[in-house]
Amino acid sequence: MRRFSVRDLTLAAMVAALYTVMGYFANIFGMTFGVIQCRFAEALTVLPFLFPAAAPGLAAGCFLTNLLSPYGPLDWLLGTLATAIAAWLTMKMPKWYLAALPPILVNALILSPMWAWTDVGAVSSAFWVACGWNALTFIPAEALVCYVLGTLLLKLLPKISVLKPALAGTSSTQPLPPAGKASSFRCASSPHKDERASLWGPRQ
Repeated sequence: MRRFSVRDLTLAAMVAALYTVMGYFANIFGMTFGVIQCRFAEALTVLPFLFPAAAPGLAAGCFLTNLLSPYGPLDWLLGTLATAIAAWLTMKMPKWYLAALPPILVNALILSPMWAWTDVGAVSSAFWVACGWNALTFIPAEALVCYVLGTLLLKLLPKISVLKPALAGTSSTQPLPPAGKASSFRCASSPHKDERASLWGPRQ
């Protein structure tokens, strides 16, 4: 099992802080909670595809953001669980264009019943109708954030030189690759090295 390095913990903390700040900011405009939401912080949910260490940071950031939720402890638990599961699945995705699917689908599957239960209060035909409607209204905005903003992150982050050691999956005790070889990184924790490496572009 891969151990977290200081770099991993720092990255997780940064992701958690950024997710929380973005979530709190969007909440000022009423865009963070509910069946129709545009939580810009969800763009960060694609990060585990590149940085496995981002996964716990996303879960922590979601929990801190959901402390503001009008759905209370139910959202603290289920919202955080949905983000954690989605982050783990995103980490396993074989292609970059699939990285945004887990947060869209997992959130729709877990949060839609939560909202329906809050509205209806019992498992009935009205509950299932509400589940379907909640998923229908939630998915488009979530897909917009994850695919548009998330794809920009997937394409731009590998070009930032300071992030290359983290993308390379090197620990603080391992030598960094030579500057001319940075494009051929290997992420030890990922089973899909070639797909992630292709985000660097052609070899130098």
